[in-house]
Amino acid sequence: MKPFCFADGHIIPTQTATIHPMDLGLIRGFGIFDFFRTSGRTPLFLEHYLDRFIASAEKTHLPLAYSREELRTIVRELIEKNDLVDGGIRMLLSGGVSENHFSPAEGKLFIFAEPLSMPAEEKYREGVKLLTLEYVRPIADIKTTNYTLPVWHSVNWKRLEAEDVLYHWNGEVSESSRSNFYIVKNGVIHTPDQHILMGITRKKILEIADKVVIRPVTLEEVWDADEAFISSTTKVLLPVTQLDDRKIGSGKPGPVTLDILGKFRALEKSSVA
Repeated sequence: MKPFCFADGHIIPTQTATIHPMDLGLIRGFGIFDFFRTSGRTPLFLEHYLDRFIASAEKTHLPLAYSREELRTIVRELIEKNDLVDGGIRMLLSGGVSENHFSPAEGKLFIFAEPLSMPAEEKYREGVKLLTLEYVRPIADIKTTNYTLPVWHSVNWKRLEAEDVLYHWNGEVSESSRSNFYIVKNGVIHTPDQHILMGITRKKILEIADKVVIRPVTLEEVWDADEAFISSTTKVLLPVTQLDDRKIGSGKPGPVTLDILGKFRALEKSSVA
């Protein structure tokens, strides 16, 4: 964590930031957050992340006492104060302290600056493994702080040499715990349309992809796919070459996946030029 954060309406030393122990974020796991990267001190795709954060606050009935312009200003001040050249910004709005300890209240806004470690290049070259998990994330279109199941499940991931999970329900897949999911068949990208968070990286991939279909995707189609990959702010795009104990396609990152990765990295560079 970088030395300065935003809390209590001011930029303060991060180590002094506090939250009430009866805040719903702690006792109920109720809150929202968002996270984006900086490159050369430029917040990547900032307006899209602000769109989602503001919408998440509205949908979860949490008052947000700051305007878009104020949030934008705070973010830029934090970047400069922390000399955050290439890192991450985490915005967090807690559930607040309510009279009945259950209903949403006026929460507390924190904005943190963080160092960022991207996946090892080997994972981009060789691909990663996912584990199937029967689950649908609650209110998936909102970026809530509720990650209880995958955090609990992650204890097994290192032992099983897995990067993450792939959620599925009634035979259809949705997303990974922190990433959107895609398959490639006959040169066409297919990505689920239901029970997912509308990722900002996903949004950009849909803009730069030549052939993409947004629709329900079955688990059987994943087994039969030529390629698969996941995308997120902190991963950009990682090829998925294994699901449980079965290879996907050739078991190596495919040409469509690598082409999209190259295009996305070029898009990032152009965004900070």
